[in-house]
Amino acid sequence: MILNNDKALKVAEFLLQIKAVKLQPNNPFVWASGWNSPIYCDNRITLSFPSIRTFIRQAYSEAVLDYFGKPDVIAGVATGGIAQGALVAQELGLPFIYIRSSAKEHGMGNQIEGYYEKGQKVVVIEDLISTGGSSIKAIEALKDAGMDVKGLIAIFTYGFNVAEENFTKANCPYVTLTNYDFMLEEALKKDYITQKDVSSLREWKNQPEIWKK
Repeated sequence: MILNNDKALKVAEFLLQIKAVKLQPNNPFVWASGWNSPIYCDNRITLSFPSIRTFIRQAYSEAVLDYFGKPDVIAGVATGGIAQGALVAQELGLPFIYIRSSAKEHGMGNQIEGYYEKGQKVVVIEDLISTGGSSIKAIEALKDAGMDVKGLIAIFTYGFNVAEENFTKANCPYVTLTNYDFMLEEALKKDYITQKDVSSLREWKNQPEIWKK
């Protein structure tokens, strides 16, 4: 689900402008999974640009209230969602916690850092959704801790079917500020890519595991 079409195009424009998203259909990146990819996304770069950081913080906060209502707590997913989540919590005047990818092997052995109570309503902040795997692990950790997970919000999603399936299985609605389709629309409009590139870029989204193998 997208927050707003105009905002989705604006976020896509910002991500392209600051090279948080790079599109290289003719010189693909290689992901850790071994997939060839025409796109690389690093939303942490948005934190280095105050006006863009503010726009994204406010868009996140609007999405929290519009889709899930005001929760008791905001939770960030390590690592990309920590800074974004803290900014959203500050904007909304809410407590903040974050979820590690796994429990610490020393000290208190926490996976969830910060103060929370069972039964509290929480909205999860993520920076990027690919397959949804890391997001789902965070959601499960919060549920196991007795928290009421209302939903998740991310800046960007590639729009893979497997992500949709994973969130459905986890019974967790999610919203993104922009997505791959809006990114291609904006990239074509601003001449980051050509019309010829679009078909290859769409093929990748449909079958990323075999694209250019």
